[in-house]
Amino acid sequence: MTGSPLLALPGAVVGEGLDAGVAAHYGNPMVEQRRLEQGRAFVDLSHRGVLTVTGPDRLTWLNSMASQALDRLAPGEGAEALFLDASGHVEHAVHFVDDGGRTWLVVERDEAAPLAAWLDRMRFMLRVEVADVTAEVAVVGVMADPSALPAPHAADAIVWHDPWSAASPRGYQYARDPQHPASAWNWTELVVPRAWLSELADAVRSGRAEVAGVLALEALRIAAWRPRFATEVDDKTLPHELDWLRSAVDLHKGCYRGQETVAKVMNLGRPPRRLVMLHLDGSDTVLPVAGDPVVGEKVRPEPAPGEATERRVVGRITSAAMHHELGPIALAVVKRAVPATIELIVESHGIDVAAAQVEIVPADAGAAVEVPRLPRLGVRP
Repeated sequence: MTGSPLLALPGAVVGEGLDAGVAAHYGNPMVEQRRLEQGRAFVDLSHRGVLTVTGPDRLTWLNSMASQALDRLAPGEGAEALFLDASGHVEHAVHFVDDGGRTWLVVERDEAAPLAAWLDRMRFMLRVEVADVTAEVAVVGVMADPSALPAPHAADAIVWHDPWSAASPRGYQYARDPQHPASAWNWTELVVPRAWLSELADAVRSGRAEVAGVLALEALRIAAWRPRFATEVDDKTLPHELDWLRSAVDLHKGCYRGQETVAKVMNLGRPPRRLVMLHLDGSDTVLPVAGDPVVGEKVRPEPAPGEATERRVVGRITSAAMHHELGPIALAVVKRAVPATIELIVESHGIDVAAAQVEIVPADAGAAVEVPRLPRLGVRP
């Protein structure tokens, strides 16, 4: 798979790390954010992986393993689902679309081969075939309907509409903010033949289309509290910690790997960690990177004169960006017990960056059902 033709556009700066292979920006990330937010630009996501599953058993087979109900997908309908391990930890996050003859799975680049191999092992005697088609197709995204792409691409694409914009009635939302920022998140991904990338580049050069880099997308995603597998997930992540039950889990569905843990934490327990958004002090022009520690200061009730406060690491940065309206912002996963009112500090590049947290998964998020308490022995009503 060769580099994207969109990297040859004037001003293109190649992305790094997780987003290597596509443009981080094309000269002005802030302007690109506004264009993307207004539905005037598209984003090159041709570094994403794409799998297909064909065969008459494909939907019931995928449904048996995924956290989301997939057996009822109508042609053209999409969904988001997670594949979990036996302990309920997130192993893969997938964007699904079925076109009536095959099911398309869009994943992070590094997840395509491992997921294809795992699915192939799980076929048994069922009538399904798994294929990695990343070399043949590419993904592009728009913050609107597909009309942001020049015709005829929009009409011929496989289209996935992100369900994050509204909580699923068959899921559960931990976030309590009535003005959830996801209401402005109108994200759509399109799977197109990879050869079309050259045509899209020509459309940008001729002024028929506008393009934005992945930095613009990341800033809007963080502001919408939208988790991404490549950044927010580690080997301990439970869906509850990222408020992912709102879009990727059907709580009325059972019998899939990890389902027992999902139900237990939902009904009887508490998420051990929680996702927060951080408003960062931008006076030092330092933007944290993934993995930077988030610390809290433990203040004694009556500190001795000159006694230093004790710092404790309470979490880590997962994503950070410069937003065109909010300024420097970040997503972080912190310990459940961290108070919502405490001011946090991000240690980054040898500098302390003050951070004010906005709860996504609340600190007091608990069981969704009340468990009756049995009276202690000897107690009379």
